[in-house]
Amino acid sequence: MTGSAERSWWGWGTTDRALSDDECVATGALVPGLRTRPRAVPDLAAVDLPASRITPPPSLPVSAAPPDRAAHTYGKAYRDVVRALSGDLRGAPDGVAFPRTEAEVVDLLDWAAATGVVVVPYGGGSSVVGGVEYRGERPWLSMDLTRLDRVLEVDPVSRAARIQGGALGPVLEEQLRPSGLTLRHFPQSFEFSTLGGWLATRAGGHYATLHTHIDDLVESLRVVTPAGVNESWRLPASGAGPSPDRLFLGSEGALGVITEAWMRLQDRPRWKASASVTFADMTAATGAVRAIAQAGLHPANCRLLDPGEAAMAGAATGEAVLVLGVESAAHPVESRLTELTGLARAHGGTVAAGGGGRDTAADTWRSAFLRMPYVRDGMARMGAIVETFETACTWDRVEELYTTVRAEVGAAVAQVTGAPGLVTCRFTHVYPDGAAPYFTVVAAGRPGSEVAMWDDVKTTATEVLGRLGATITHHHAVGRDHRPGYDRQRPEPFALALRAAKAALDPAGILNPGVLVEAPSDHNL
Repeated sequence: MTGSAERSWWGWGTTDRALSDDECVATGALVPGLRTRPRAVPDLAAVDLPASRITPPPSLPVSAAPPDRAAHTYGKAYRDVVRALSGDLRGAPDGVAFPRTEAEVVDLLDWAAATGVVVVPYGGGSSVVGGVEYRGERPWLSMDLTRLDRVLEVDPVSRAARIQGGALGPVLEEQLRPSGLTLRHFPQSFEFSTLGGWLATRAGGHYATLHTHIDDLVESLRVVTPAGVNESWRLPASGAGPSPDRLFLGSEGALGVITEAWMRLQDRPRWKASASVTFADMTAATGAVRAIAQAGLHPANCRLLDPGEAAMAGAATGEAVLVLGVESAAHPVESRLTELTGLARAHGGTVAAGGGGRDTAADTWRSAFLRMPYVRDGMARMGAIVETFETACTWDRVEELYTTVRAEVGAAVAQVTGAPGLVTCRFTHVYPDGAAPYFTVVAAGRPGSEVAMWDDVKTTATEVLGRLGATITHHHAVGRDHRPGYDRQRPEPFALALRAAKAALDPAGILNPGVLVEAPSDHNL
């Protein structure tokens, strides 16, 4: 939990963990052509906000306070951070709603539908794809769900819990702890994202195999839509027609507001062990990871870092690194780790000395992984362009995708910025039939043009992924930034059904217009 630390209104996480000016300079020195000193963070009191255009009834829990509106203007993508650093809050919400009950959610949607005010559900605000802002012309309300944050009921017999959608990761886990159970879903944004946000974006968690997505953990959902409350039966499985839960999983607030969910839990792990393996090249490393994914050993962590990613994390120099982790609530795990490292050795890997237990390279990577969003913000202050995008494809295309993305996105970076940039990759999740590569791009930007340059790089990445038949997103959602790629990936008959569902559930078109499907009444989406 973040405790009493203040959340940053312009960047990631909490203000006490942001990079200092000197740390920004030290990090920026890794990329030639950046500023000599970091851009100052604007004084929020001096930032202009447009006048609010709404007057909600006093009975509704809506704030028009400038700090609330500023903090809910954007998510936490690179382009969001740069816009906030430049003091550009022209798109700020006209108000921020803080419902404490489902009844207040209903009342807010009724009022918004009657007045034509757009409502954008906002969990922890950690979206990096333009999912929690509004780019149209109508007045809009950001609906912050974090006060709906209780674990309402625990069923220890079935190992499940009924949890409100606004519970942040640490909040729900702390409430589950006395039962000895865990949801075991830990995305990088865990501290600053909510259960409802995970469900609405089909979030991927930290664990690399088995239950990698939040979808796998859902028993039932309760969703408030403008057309009524949708609550599915609580079942371990059902073959009764299309799943009602699947309609709302990944719906990104465009079809309704997820207020509660029954979630499958697990016993908390008692045994853990990790190891790291180095490889001379990515071809051998990829072969090892595929063998591990198809062996049925189900490591909790199976992160493959290419040489550039490993160097950035301080895990190795000039080599690819595979970080392996195993855990269990039922039995020791050393023998399973031995099997995993044996497979890696058989594909040319060198296992770090020390055997099982804790591993230095694994711990180094883990620390860098959690620190990376703050580093990204520090690089943005130094004038760097920093982009991350992730995808998934089958094993027969993984090596081609890795090579092509690095080459073509790297060329685009050089063309856009006039200098070579850094394009690195790691595999975040692995399956028997494929992997999820996650790319990071770092380059020097031109002052005042950073967002446009970022857009150009993003466009190239989207085009390459689509051409190679890889998904536009594996665990970061669609939002507004990924709409072009999603429109290409989505079958047209399904698009017809999705538009019909949107029209039926949200006839006034107030819920998060511009995500997933077009909003005909709006412009500049």
